[in-house]
Amino acid sequence: MPNIVGFNENYPEIKKSDELYKIALELIPAQTQTLAKGPGQNIKGVAPKYIQRGKGSHVWDVDGNEYLDYTMAVGPLSLGYCYDKVDEAIKNQLKDGITFSLMHPLEVEVAQLIQKVVPNAEAIRYSKTGADITSAAVRLSRAFTGRNKVLCCGYHGWHDWYISVTDRNKGIPSVIQDLTFTFNYNDIQSVIDSIDEDTACVILEPFVFEEPKNNFLQQLREICTNNGTLLVFDEMWTGFRVAVGGAQEYFGVKADLACFSKAVANGMPIGILTGRKDVMSLLEKDVFFFTTFGGEALSLAAAKATIEELIDKNVPDYLARQGKKLKDGYNQIANELEMYYTKCSGFDCRTIITFDADKSGCNPLEMKSLVQQEMIKRGILWGGFHNMSFSHSDDDIEYTLKAYRDVLPILKKAVEEKDVKKYLRGEPVEPVFRKTTNFNTKPKNK
Repeated sequence: MPNIVGFNENYPEIKKSDELYKIALELIPAQTQTLAKGPGQNIKGVAPKYIQRGKGSHVWDVDGNEYLDYTMAVGPLSLGYCYDKVDEAIKNQLKDGITFSLMHPLEVEVAQLIQKVVPNAEAIRYSKTGADITSAAVRLSRAFTGRNKVLCCGYHGWHDWYISVTDRNKGIPSVIQDLTFTFNYNDIQSVIDSIDEDTACVILEPFVFEEPKNNFLQQLREICTNNGTLLVFDEMWTGFRVAVGGAQEYFGVKADLACFSKAVANGMPIGILTGRKDVMSLLEKDVFFFTTFGGEALSLAAAKATIEELIDKNVPDYLARQGKKLKDGYNQIANELEMYYTKCSGFDCRTIITFDADKSGCNPLEMKSLVQQEMIKRGILWGGFHNMSFSHSDDDIEYTLKAYRDVLPILKKAVEEKDVKKYLRGEPVEPVFRKTTNFNTKPKNK
């Protein structure tokens, strides 16, 4: 019998997952299309590798095992799997067609809706991915300012201007690498030291997990304005999640350009660029940014239905309330057990669980792997995050906290024995490509 969302006597059987993975090893470089979904982020030998279907907050792998999911497709599912209102909108549009020879009315309808809810969205353009949109924002910034350099903070996709400053920058000419530099979040001095007369834009995620301190975003806005540099918010995670209008609404700080994807269409592929009309007007002729599938109607129908539901149901408030229960509950359990080397932090709608090597004397990746392993045994697909959706019910929260009460004592015992690896039934998770602080390198002042 496949495992269920509950305590299972055995770890899930993943025979079909492993069979598919064996084929993928030969055919697909890195075996995954999305790094965060790849096998390196899950304990090998225990975690499933392929999901077949989902509904609400639950998924079923190819072997039929059921899980309560807190990864939620790495962010896009703000409402949940197979959310009826969104799926109906997609089905209704599918009856009429997907992509057409001329523009579709949804391009206008969705733009009007976005303009109503997103601050400073004087103009709107669509594409398919977040990387498309952030790259378009950088190109626009360079065209508008007549400058070349970019300062960035966070993760901004796979395109050359950004990946050039990471450790995966093979194939990118050095001349491009010399135009992008990084700064540290909440370190306003690192921005002051780096910004110059050739800085076209400062692009950052308004937050990842750390909260802005000392009016960091407001100070950033002022510095950019004074320097004639455009401020770009990469709102792939914050948009339509921390508030319907994203971080600009939540923090009361207007960016010159704002980039959205993920939560806006509940799983359908769409990227949205918004911003000042004088900047965006360069897209008329001066800056080329056109794609065959930019006006693809199924994703636009999904976006319209999703945004309307986010507004009608006040979804951001729900995500925060449910996420806070998990964050506070986890920390309470850890404190009761005097496990001061693990905590849950971040904004309530999306939190991260971390493990401190100095306080525990153990390998954080092994500790994470052990918790993941035991959560999977209890029917919870867990990668160290709580990516909240509107489908995460009170029962889901209650069950998850019960699972933490069962699992954390196992971790405590392993840590006390200073041999976490002994408890693992497979290979531990690998280091993530993305960091949450001190991302990449300190900026170069030149």
